[in-house]
Amino acid sequence: MAYPVSPLASPFPDLPPIAGAVPRVARAGYKDWDRCDLTYVELDAGTTVAGVFTRNVCCSSEVELGRENLRQGQARALVVNAGNSNAFTGYRGREAVEQIMEQVAAHIGCPREQVFVSSTGVIGVPLPKDKAREGVAKALTAQPCSWEDAAQTIATTDTFAKGATATAVVGGKTVSISAIIKGSGMIAPDMATMLGYLFTDAAVEPAFLQQCLSAANVRTFSCITVDSDTSTSDTVLAFATGKAGNAPLASFDSPGADAFAAAVHDVCRQLAHLVVRDGEGASKFIAVTVTGAVSDESARKIGLAIANSPLVKTAIAGEDANWGRVVMAVGKAGEAADRDKLSIGFGGVWAAREGLPLADYDEAPVAAHLKGQDVTIEVDLGLGDGQATVWTCDLTHGYISINADYRS
Repeated sequence: MAYPVSPLASPFPDLPPIAGAVPRVARAGYKDWDRCDLTYVELDAGTTVAGVFTRNVCCSSEVELGRENLRQGQARALVVNAGNSNAFTGYRGREAVEQIMEQVAAHIGCPREQVFVSSTGVIGVPLPKDKAREGVAKALTAQPCSWEDAAQTIATTDTFAKGATATAVVGGKTVSISAIIKGSGMIAPDMATMLGYLFTDAAVEPAFLQQCLSAANVRTFSCITVDSDTSTSDTVLAFATGKAGNAPLASFDSPGADAFAAAVHDVCRQLAHLVVRDGEGASKFIAVTVTGAVSDESARKIGLAIANSPLVKTAIAGEDANWGRVVMAVGKAGEAADRDKLSIGFGGVWAAREGLPLADYDEAPVAAHLKGQDVTIEVDLGLGDGQATVWTCDLTHGYISINADYRS
């Protein structure tokens, strides 16, 4: 089913090719649709890998095997299937993933543990092994494609292709990152249905690549929510081919390590925002900034309580500055808060300060702010130095329409 393009959509950026990473796409026919649904990226020998995965205990075999593969720190290929998540499918689902890994490994000539597989789509239907085999065979010999083609191919309910890029100077060499992601619904990553992949030509040791990705995840993917639901398949992988010629980054003591880590964070932030901007049925992008908390983690949890509240999200959809719903969400978060120190605002205009509505509060500028596509909610708890920003979208009738018809 085709969905109207999100009003918050961004054009696909010009992603540079990454030496040592070659994307290809093919049509496996996992669903009855006229489009490619299998992305294959071949990686040169020596490519290192890092990853974060869903903590959903009903995760797919792809996630389980990905975690196992990650321990050896090397990667030669990525395969992403769209239209079938292959989650909650038992031994048949695992056999399908192992078949893909073995097929690609035999083609490349590498251990199967260096082949990473992701799948996304309907839960509870085993990935058809015959279609997977034929789809992979097509992809292995397909012509190289653009990153945009790869991004479109991994999509399910996404309404636009999503990509991001950044560069950094590392040891006198300019290194590039090109990244793609899919995600629109079932979005409340707890890591770490959302699949994201970063490709860089930098030379990076696996442990440091993992350190950079994990740190970026905490402040980006783990600070977004569309509907509070954590997918069984959430995966973010980073691949470093080492083709830029820099001395391998091993720690923050390595020349250029800070710049590289900042670039990874920048790309992850861009991707996280794009997922929210394509939230199912979304018409507004919402940033919730919480300050004055007892800790940064407490601020993040309070921010997510606000961002996940259906009452807050529907109020924003209706352009209603109902700050009482924000008070409710702060109070239910289970974190330290004091009613008499709480301040709440919209778009930089305070509606209540230190537990009381402002006597001279003028709702007109707030109402004007809420009519825009980008909305901010500010909360100051007045308790400490903890702060965090989380991002979400509004909740509209469109979300219900998409998910009521998801399997049809």
